[in-house]
Amino acid sequence: MMSQTKKLSIAFYWHMHQPVYQLTPQGDYIMPWVRLHAVKDYLDMALWAEKFKRLKLNFNYVPVLLDSLIDYENGAHDIHSRITVTPVENLSNEDKIFILNNFFDANYQTMILPNDEYHKLYKISQEKGIEDTTIFSNQQYSDLMALFNLAWIDPSFKNSDHVLKNLVSKGKNYTLQDRIDIIEAQRQIIGKIIPTLKKLVTENKIEITTSPYYHPILPILLDYKNIRKDNPADEISELNTEEDAKIQTEMALDRIEELFGKRPKGIWASEQCVSPKTLEMFSQLGIEWSISDEGNLANSIDFEFVHDFKGYLEDPYHLLKTYSYKTNKSDIKMIFRESTIYNLVSFEYAHHNPVATANDLYDRIKVLQGKILSSPDNDHLLTIAMDGENCWENYIEDGNTFLETLYKLISDDSSLETVLISDYLEKTKEHKKLNKIATGASFNRGYKLWIDEPLKDIAWKYLKRAREDFIAFSKREPNHPNLNFAQRELFICEGSDWFWWYGEPNYSGRDNIFDFIFRTHLKNIYKTLELDYPKYLDEPLIGYSPAKPSNYPKALISPEVNGKNNIDDDSWLNAGCIDIPDGPVLRESKLFDKICFGNDNEYFYLRFYLNKYIKENPTTIPRTYQMYIYLRRSGRTQALSPIRLINKSANVAPISMEKFHNEIQISIRDDELRFLRLVKAIAGDMWVLENYKSMEVVYDEVLDLKIPFEALEINPGETLEFLFINANYGMTDFYIPNEMVLSIQRPKVTIKK
Repeated sequence: MMSQTKKLSIAFYWHMHQPVYQLTPQGDYIMPWVRLHAVKDYLDMALWAEKFKRLKLNFNYVPVLLDSLIDYENGAHDIHSRITVTPVENLSNEDKIFILNNFFDANYQTMILPNDEYHKLYKISQEKGIEDTTIFSNQQYSDLMALFNLAWIDPSFKNSDHVLKNLVSKGKNYTLQDRIDIIEAQRQIIGKIIPTLKKLVTENKIEITTSPYYHPILPILLDYKNIRKDNPADEISELNTEEDAKIQTEMALDRIEELFGKRPKGIWASEQCVSPKTLEMFSQLGIEWSISDEGNLANSIDFEFVHDFKGYLEDPYHLLKTYSYKTNKSDIKMIFRESTIYNLVSFEYAHHNPVATANDLYDRIKVLQGKILSSPDNDHLLTIAMDGENCWENYIEDGNTFLETLYKLISDDSSLETVLISDYLEKTKEHKKLNKIATGASFNRGYKLWIDEPLKDIAWKYLKRAREDFIAFSKREPNHPNLNFAQRELFICEGSDWFWWYGEPNYSGRDNIFDFIFRTHLKNIYKTLELDYPKYLDEPLIGYSPAKPSNYPKALISPEVNGKNNIDDDSWLNAGCIDIPDGPVLRESKLFDKICFGNDNEYFYLRFYLNKYIKENPTTIPRTYQMYIYLRRSGRTQALSPIRLINKSANVAPISMEKFHNEIQISIRDDELRFLRLVKAIAGDMWVLENYKSMEVVYDEVLDLKIPFEALEINPGETLEFLFINANYGMTDFYIPNEMVLSIQRPKVTIKK
């Protein structure tokens, strides 16, 4: 007899957000991402709900993004689109430099390579460089602008719209009118987004929620002083932005109701950052539910969700439940997303066959479903919530094959259902009581990506001073006609994006532009009130801090492998050592502070110094830390396989695309070495487990590892290349080093006759 399957509900929840890219409401947009993502994703992602009868989807739109879409529909330009519709003979040398630097800003594999002419122009730019604007003729500049803008349009529109279809088939020799037609076709797509969303809301096919108007991190605005209590920043501690948080949230609810005729019941707090004060404020505003990540749930219920190396949850029960949190006014419901699926879809699946990855995700859903058979409850909700716009350009056909396959698999499975979150929360009565809500964000269970870092702190100080000047002015002149505009500029500066890109650890490749936009809006607060702005706002904040260099071994070493950090032991003195950079984000996620390495004739030695912060600041919940070592012979004559870790960021390090012959996995939990694995590459990009007992490992004060060169297939005279990856639950935190492999040479052994 077949076991009965328990129904599993799935909430697909796609978050759409872009910050303010204009310097003034009337000016051109500095970056093109609202327009390009609009023609690539915002309409296309919603239209899937029309293609499958049983499919229901949830979308979160940040209001400032919707405002920008309306601007574009009404004729707004960004720098890229303005140049695109400029006669090529009128382009200045500076314009051509801009084109060379920005119009190849597309995924090479999925957007440039498939187009012969675009790829040809790309190869010319790679071979000749982009310093000399004469590498292209005027016609080639025209073609480059046309092909760039076409590449960003979703394939479904290029295949269905006859104007776009003809423009794509033309391939080259594009005219000014062609380029104008492309931008106009983009405006037509953008113009359909809000009406289509409104229609689908009316048909109960999708639900729309929102975030605070300009995407601030609410717990920071509501409670900065307590968030920084372990490391107070004196000048910033009294930020006093509680009222701003409430106003931005209420403005967002009003704007969504205005555009779609229905007030949101739920809200996606920016970056899923929640706190008790955040939920109290939501409740006061009549919000019925919100969302956060499984890490927040773990801290809220004192339960660690354990994933194996493939990302499967050992016990998903708590994550598949909805929760009720009591506030002073009323109860507010909470849902929590599963993090492995988020990372797979966002950063990993794009590198593989879309049909295979869609089936892999479906299989993961079925595994989760299988684990609730013994649940005492009837209702279970899997929340798949993620950025709905930034990953798809990395997929074949902008993710169309992946999404079509996935949605069909789920729609054809009667034991699965997709739901609108508000409908599900209203229907089910099985909400678990949430006695506390942890304060944290989805990424690292804290707020270190936006505060508590030197550059971020300077930006917050600038904001605090500007806000104080604005408040003082508004008290002196409460009837000044520009107060609302100045407040808008202030709210823009409270957005999360500026602080995200300042300092450690994120890098956009355009950090200087984000810095410029942020400081310009701070200046606007003063300018619109006819005040002199502080001159320090003219100085860029962006700087560069190089990583600490690694030191190579000075001589051969043959240390004792004992796990003891003995000050009198000089056997590691000639080892190479690499210090792992410190900082507020890395401090909590890195497993080791320093790694030393070296070798003798027969063995490769490694010594890992455990992160002191972890040892001195144990968490109440046991936490697993993982380190991977990837190794290969120089010259790559061995069987090689790719690194199989999930990238957390869309900014993929080039080193992550390299292949290796061996993988060593180290896992530490509760300050104990849980396991050590040796894995070997085989043909077909596959990995198989090897017998690790040829390695010696001792973990006490430090972790010592002794590996025979023979186990790595490194012969005398050959060079071993290797790197380290700090990766928790199979998701990459950072590479050590981040741009290269390290290497040592096994000595040549002279055989005496």
